[in-house]
Amino acid sequence: MRTRLSELIRHRLVWPVAALVMLLAVDVVHTPGFLAVRMQDGHLYGGPIDILRYGAPLVLISVGMTLVIATRGIDLSVGAVVAIAGALACLRIQKLTDPSAIGGVLAAVAIALAVALVLGLWNGILVAGFRIQPIVATLILMVAGRGLAQLITQGQIITVNSGPYHVIGGGFLLALPVPVLIAAVVTVLVALLLRRTALGLLLESVGGNAEASRLVGIRAGGLIAGVYVVCACCAAVAGLMISSNVSAADSNNAGLWIELDAILAVVLGGTALTGGRFHLGGTVLGALVIQTLTTTIYTIGVPPETTLLFKALVVIAVCLIQSPAFRAKVMRARPNRRHPTPDLPATDRVDAAPSRQEAVHR
Repeated sequence: MRTRLSELIRHRLVWPVAALVMLLAVDVVHTPGFLAVRMQDGHLYGGPIDILRYGAPLVLISVGMTLVIATRGIDLSVGAVVAIAGALACLRIQKLTDPSAIGGVLAAVAIALAVALVLGLWNGILVAGFRIQPIVATLILMVAGRGLAQLITQGQIITVNSGPYHVIGGGFLLALPVPVLIAAVVTVLVALLLRRTALGLLLESVGGNAEASRLVGIRAGGLIAGVYVVCACCAAVAGLMISSNVSAADSNNAGLWIELDAILAVVLGGTALTGGRFHLGGTVLGALVIQTLTTTIYTIGVPPETTLLFKALVVIAVCLIQSPAFRAKVMRARPNRRHPTPDLPATDRVDAAPSRQEAVHR
């Protein structure tokens, strides 16, 4: 029993699940009907539905970030890609004669995704082709991309009134929010592609030891460039969700610091920043923990000026609890000795420790 409990505690998903349950418990205590899910006009509403709905963009970006981190990389530009995608789509729809035309909306979405693909390829070329450090290469686009989004919108908030576009972030299908379905479909497709083919093993091999992968014939450059493209496309879809939900594109605030939440979600899910093994299921769980924490902050009424500090404290607590070294120090754990060394009799101790005269004669 004790062995099973010890194995359970060491499992990488135990503490994120515990944090999620604790946050939901706080929400229930503050709002007794928080977990209640109701059907209204054929749509599902409630606290858990809101967490899934507003957490869908973060889940998408975190899935893409997991692939990048698996190759021992990082992508700091996803927030800028979110802003660019939303700005391009809203600007295109605003210029349409009929903003409700499905064809025009699809064209706007296609433009945003195509630009995101180019931006992801740019990151991939810098990292894989020119061997620039990932944090530096993506930091370039993080800064320049935010400026590009502001140029697209001329520093203004672009508002649109398009029913088909609003469906992407605020619509419902089969009683569930469309963003939740999109995030679920993308996550399942990526998981199947990685686990049912050799692509997942190749990514882990490149992230674990790039030089050894090269020696066995794996072309790491194409894989690395590909994961940055996928990450950028996931960020673009998230940007479309965010902008369509509010029917506006805010290049200054859309996706601001979301890259940090995505990295944290990946780490909470058990994927190491050193590359190699990755866990998509853990990443999704980590993203839900981050979104639940954000919802809890608003639910309990934390003052806006202390929101980021409160969030940082909770995240630090979860990370420390998740750390085996920290738990060992706090609980003062000691390794169990199954075969302790018996105490020697007094005579044996004397024989084992010769006197000074005997030592001199020897």
